[in-house]
Amino acid sequence: MKAGPSQEEIRQHNLGALLRHVHLSGPTSRADLATRIGLNRSTILALVNDLTAAGLVHEELPRVTGRAGRPSLVVRPEPTRAHVLALDIGVERLTAALIGLGGVFLDRRECAWPPDHPQDPAEVADILAGYAQQMLTAAPVGSSCVGVAVAVRGVIRHPDGLVGLTPNMGWKDVDLAAELAGRLPLETPVLVANEANLGALAEHRRGAGRGSRNLVYLHGEIGIGAGIVIDGELLRGQHGYAGEIGHTTVNPHQGRQCGCGAHGCLEAEAGERALLEAAGRDSRITGIDAVRAVVTAADRGDVNARAALHQVGDWLGIGVAILVNLLNPDLIVFGGTLRDVFLGSAAQVRSRVNTSALAASRADLRLRVSELGNDTVLIGAAELAFSELLSRPLETLGRVPGPPLA
Repeated sequence: MKAGPSQEEIRQHNLGALLRHVHLSGPTSRADLATRIGLNRSTILALVNDLTAAGLVHEELPRVTGRAGRPSLVVRPEPTRAHVLALDIGVERLTAALIGLGGVFLDRRECAWPPDHPQDPAEVADILAGYAQQMLTAAPVGSSCVGVAVAVRGVIRHPDGLVGLTPNMGWKDVDLAAELAGRLPLETPVLVANEANLGALAEHRRGAGRGSRNLVYLHGEIGIGAGIVIDGELLRGQHGYAGEIGHTTVNPHQGRQCGCGAHGCLEAEAGERALLEAAGRDSRITGIDAVRAVVTAADRGDVNARAALHQVGDWLGIGVAILVNLLNPDLIVFGGTLRDVFLGSAAQVRSRVNTSALAASRADLRLRVSELGNDTVLIGAAELAFSELLSRPLETLGRVPGPPLA
């Protein structure tokens, strides 16, 4: 007969539950914590005292109160005690951030790739590790780095994070975690994940998907990927490859060639280059500014820009309809450049979904844009990096050293 959890295991679980709550929800009174976590007030007091002693939370008076009498203290996450490194490898930009508990940005570095610049994995690792070292050296005194996570646009194997393929950067079977770990002055493992999965994680916890149990996050740049949350949990698939909606064939007969080698994939028909070419723009100059220029031109009456958004919106709507029929989500969130594309083609996307998705599957469907903007993927990487601390706070904090000395 299997023994039940020990008192210490229960305590660790409860510490994690409390820390997760204040990390995601912000300042919360002890009474509210007791109600939301389902523990009595004396247990909450003991847990808060433990986390306060570790420096992970602190109590203070609420900043705003509408009640008469003495206000109750609230428990607030302490962002300068524990932080993570969140790294984002975009097709056109590298970004690194130091993010403290509670989702507070403490520091940030980024650079744009020159057009057609070879994106060698070792060179990328060198740049990101350099940024990381700068930020770790400047981190608040007494703060500890408790996790590292990096977002990649490509097919990422779970759980080891092997980069199997990045169609738009030319990487294949790259052990990026090892490349970065060997350059970072940390003992913390490096976690590697697909950018759309991290976008879904971010929007589900901190953005438009809060409160949703079944959502799809669609991330667009040159490619298109989907992060899927089912019953509140991220759907990964057998090896972590779930969500590659961008490589679903939507135009098999006269489709454009995709970076994966196939023709008529959704990202080839509805990605940045397809939009720019249809609008008569230089498709070699991609990125959020190029996409927004098309959307702005369409708003001002540019016939070519309007036709391009109509065309791309139609293909995007077909992709959304496929997801609706397959997964029956209550929410689809558009992020990356798809945020702007959807804002410029919402009527066409909705029309295609209404004609191509089953009425029952789309009955309660909501289509929304990302609330976290350009930082969605970076925030998702931070949430992944915080996973261990939020699971076993005191154990995790006890295993990591303080910040490196300058």
